[in-house]
Amino acid sequence: MVLLSLAASHHDLDLDVLERLSSDVHAVASELVGSTAHRFVSGAVVLATCNRFELYLEVDDAADTPSARAAAAQAVADRSGYTASQVDTHLRVRTGTDAAAHLFSVASGLDSMVVGEREIQGQVRRALTAARRDGTTTSGLESLFQAASRVSRQVETRTGLGATGRSVVGVALDIAERELPDWSEVRCVLIGTGSYAGASLAALKARGAGDIRVYSASGRARAFAAARGVRSLPASADLAVEVSDVDLVVACSGAAGAVLGVDALASARQGSASPLTVVDLALRHDVDPGVRSLPGVRLVSLHTVAEHAPAEHAAVQAAHDVVIAAAEAYEADRRVREWNPAVVAERTRVLGGLEAGLSGLPEDARDERAERALRRRTRALLHAPTVRAREAARAGDAMTYAAALTELASIPVPTVVAEAR
Repeated sequence: MVLLSLAASHHDLDLDVLERLSSDVHAVASELVGSTAHRFVSGAVVLATCNRFELYLEVDDAADTPSARAAAAQAVADRSGYTASQVDTHLRVRTGTDAAAHLFSVASGLDSMVVGEREIQGQVRRALTAARRDGTTTSGLESLFQAASRVSRQVETRTGLGATGRSVVGVALDIAERELPDWSEVRCVLIGTGSYAGASLAALKARGAGDIRVYSASGRARAFAAARGVRSLPASADLAVEVSDVDLVVACSGAAGAVLGVDALASARQGSASPLTVVDLALRHDVDPGVRSLPGVRLVSLHTVAEHAPAEHAAVQAAHDVVIAAAEAYEADRRVREWNPAVVAERTRVLGGLEAGLSGLPEDARDERAERALRRRTRALLHAPTVRAREAARAGDAMTYAAALTELASIPVPTVVAEAR
């Protein structure tokens, strides 16, 4: 089994490119795993957030990784409008320990716009849940993503990163509040009812905002708002009119296309002198970016967050050390699991053969003390090469592992008749 990571993020690409790459992401995983043309891909998990698009694939053999990479690029190209060659240039390839270390860094918030952000932990868990639902995960990918969640908790415990609750939402609201009245006086419309909207609503309430109305074109705003003690707007409401006299709009619905356009907002605000701050946290732009050109309207986007995100601090290096150590340990454990069956097979051949020989002796020919001694001698012969093989597997030393396995294979099944009498 080979772990293959294909990743693109805000570090290297414009957010608009990431948006296109993320089109119909779960269909990509299902196609790669479900197609008879891609039988070399046994599992796939997609991690797509507001600032990254990543594919984690389990490939049957190292020789198949180029084919898996090409198949993934084509599947993404079919949905993004890019060519397969363009997609391939956008995706950074990692395998083995590097792939594990990258996912562990992502899950720990070390690769985020806002270093140490906490939302990514839930996004990593939900990516695995979605793969389970779609039937595209494997035991290897399950193990990898569960390890990533454990490492993220270790990073937070050992370094304090994440404990401060920094997030994309938090940084965006920090930027927004510079031109807002006191939070207790802020009038706000929240667009969206998903997990990000829930995090945004919690952040707004934590800052003291009380006048919050929720809008969703899907019609889910009423139940969402009622469960959280705020008001809702009907799906039929004219959104531009509803936001024309508020102080703040926080948009994070992830709808396919802008739900608030320039012309509609300009018309609704005609003659208005009150300033409006719009926070658009949707990768696909809930709000047309052109609204920033309107008088009195200020737009805080993911690009703005990226420019103002807190810089790394001393704890980050310690967090990176935790991640690297965890990735190396994970890969070592994976090799032991993958290489150990051959060791177990040789031990079973010898010990199983010994027990079969002993069980075949007539009762009057058996000597319990002699049998115990024979078992001890046999296990002693197996011990040293077994330990060497497993240590070599942990270290990734294929030559030493092969030599130890050859030594195990040369140990004969003990002849038990003469010794048991």
